Amino acid sequence: MGPLSGLKILEIAGIGPGPFAAMMLADMGADVLRLDRAQSVGRANGPSREIMNRGRRSVGVDLKNPQGVETVLRLVEKADALLEGFRPGVMERLGLGPEICLRRNPGLVFGRMTGFGQEGPMAHAAGHDINYIALAGSLDAIGRKGERPLAPLNLVGDFGGGGMLLAFGVLCALMERGHSGKGQVVDAAMVDGAAVLMTMMHGMQAVGFWQEERGTNLLDSGAHFYDVYETSDGKHVSIGSIEPQFYAQLLELSGLGEQELPAQMDRSQWPALKLKIMEIFKSKTREQWCEIMEGTDVCFAPVLSMSEAPLHPHNKHRGTFVENAGITQPGPAPRFSRTPAEIQRPPANPGEQTDEALADWGFSDDELARLRDSKAIA
Repeated sequence: MGPLSGLKILEIAGIGPGPFAAMMLADMGADVLRLDRAQSVGRANGPSREIMNRGRRSVGVDLKNPQGVETVLRLVEKADALLEGFRPGVMERLGLGPEICLRRNPGLVFGRMTGFGQEGPMAHAAGHDINYIALAGSLDAIGRKGERPLAPLNLVGDFGGGGMLLAFGVLCALMERGHSGKGQVVDAAMVDGAAVLMTMMHGMQAVGFWQEERGTNLLDSGAHFYDVYETSDGKHVSIGSIEPQFYAQLLELSGLGEQELPAQMDRSQWPALKLKIMEIFKSKTREQWCEIMEGTDVCFAPVLSMSEAPLHPHNKHRGTFVENAGITQPGPAPRFSRTPAEIQRPPANPGEQTDEALADWGFSDDELARLRDSKAIA
């Protein structure tokens, strides 16, 4: 039983960061009930492979049907939290806004996930991860010198600054509820979250240690001792030898220890030193460099593909990746000594457990039959 066992959470089905937050909470033991659109029920062809939907049951409900809305409000009465990711105002138009939900359950934590936030000049604009991290000042900082900004997948906005921020905010509000007994609204915006993730860089800029030109700084591929290098077999290794003692070991194990080199932090020499180290790493295969540097204080790791990562001995020992329903996937994180987290169930198709879940949340057989007849649920 995970650390969140006993919490009951409603998830209004969406895409990206909302389901990710729900997955994290379900991995930690919460009973998360996903409310899918009734219209999507029955379209699945075989077991679901949407692994981000793992760990929770699905109910098919028509949010445009008054009885469907009332069904959700019945569930709200028993929920600790609700997660939704619509544009501002959509839940209100459906009759499921925070004012109505908190009236039914004053202790409810109402978690809202948007790109730009619930208010502001851009609150109602469409967008995706790349737009949110652009506005936050994160995207401009990512990339190599002289090149365009590089989108870091959708890790910074959707998941780091979005889903994780929402899960964190909901849990903070639940902690506060333990003192006040009152629920509240959590306004999680991906622009805000992506900005928070840049806090250290803002601090470095304030003391003159970060320049806005991409690829010229300590952590953005500017430094020769913090970068990715190609090996002779076309693969790559990562180096993060920032501290002087780690840098000394990098020089020693790479064969540069006997040469007279400029000071490590002489930025004017970084480009020339990078070319030198680039040439050295190109002289051996990735596996050869692993034999030389892996496990040392160089701060070294091979750059593994998604299919390679689960096979690495360290990841295998830790159980970093698990197999669930025939799919290898990242396992729950972080770890707990007394209340271990686990994937509670494979991902569900829309509406797969409608009867079972609603019955567990207090609906009688007669009520389920009436709701189905009215097409409020599916």
